Amino acid sequence: MGDGSSGQILILVFQQRENTMEVLRPPLIRIGGRVYRKKHIREQPHQHEEEEDFYAGPEDCADEPCDAFVVEETERGYQCAVDIPSPLYKYIIGKKGETKKKIETETRTSIIIPKPGVEGEIVITGQHRNGIISARTRIDVLVESFRKKQPFTHFLSFALNQLAIQERFLQFKEEVLEKCSNDYGVSSSLFQNPAKLHLTIGTLVLLNEQEIQKAQELLQRCKEDFVDSIAGGKPLTVEVAGVEYMNDDPAMMDVLYAKVHMKDGSNKLQLIADRLTDRFVTSGLMMKEWDRVKLHATVMNTIFRKDPSAEEQSNRSAGKFFKERESFDGRNILKLFENFCFGEVQLNSVYLSQRFSSDSSGYYATSGQLNFS
Repeated sequence: MGDGSSGQILILVFQQRENTMEVLRPPLIRIGGRVYRKKHIREQPHQHEEEEDFYAGPEDCADEPCDAFVVEETERGYQCAVDIPSPLYKYIIGKKGETKKKIETETRTSIIIPKPGVEGEIVITGQHRNGIISARTRIDVLVESFRKKQPFTHFLSFALNQLAIQERFLQFKEEVLEKCSNDYGVSSSLFQNPAKLHLTIGTLVLLNEQEIQKAQELLQRCKEDFVDSIAGGKPLTVEVAGVEYMNDDPAMMDVLYAKVHMKDGSNKLQLIADRLTDRFVTSGLMMKEWDRVKLHATVMNTIFRKDPSAEEQSNRSAGKFFKERESFDGRNILKLFENFCFGEVQLNSVYLSQRFSSDSSGYYATSGQLNFS
């Protein structure tokens, strides 16, 4: 037997072993303190993303029972109501209603879903309490899975659009174009809108007014719980100076950003950002993307080349976009502007900013804010 045949057999054996392990140890999904196993399904000719299936077993629950939600007894049996944003209804319904029918059939329940675009509770009814719990669990896992695929709608930010910073940024842009315009890919279309200069703390998917209100309330609780004690009731003085790049090759850049640090040398800004992220991740409003927030102010980004109104992608959605980008050679920019000073700024607020929006100042429209003083 030749080497090629042996290699093919080894690959087949390895793939079979991988498939076996996926069945024995399926991926886990954590929702609100509970852990679910995602059911392994062999590919079928007409598989659609709406038809992904999940199950939860007794051993899959962590710290609390699987029936950690309210199931009410009624004259006709049992029912359970769950608030789910209307944009996610379609994932529970599935193609031609197949996902909903499957859950109803397998759990012997009836699932009542509001009309498309109408916010309200999804109500599960049935004769058996265990069937209600099973249906609710499946819906929870489906919603969590597809929520992760939604583009972010809001983000927590520090605004860096004060007039002095904007003026220095425009000077930076003018000098870069004057000295580096002959470098590959460098053009005026790469630069951030000066009115939208900011630091991103983390991104959120808020799909209805109730979720926006929940984020607003959590932001205020964070102020009381830890932000006031860290900031001391005063604005934070921050210096914006120096530039750095995101990817590994300075000759093929996609993002160039300005660095920030506290003028007094403390870690107050970083601490507030990290604590806010931890609190929002714990609440389920934000996905954890990094162990530590990387505070940076984007000044040049290749996604602006095609769409000046675009924003940075979150880590979970950036992969596909990066493949479509036209990078630029930033080696000379790094050499000439490595220590460029954009100025000093007093940060007094954390904003719950709306993506793809503008207020009267040109900054992102605000759904809520936390003030230091």
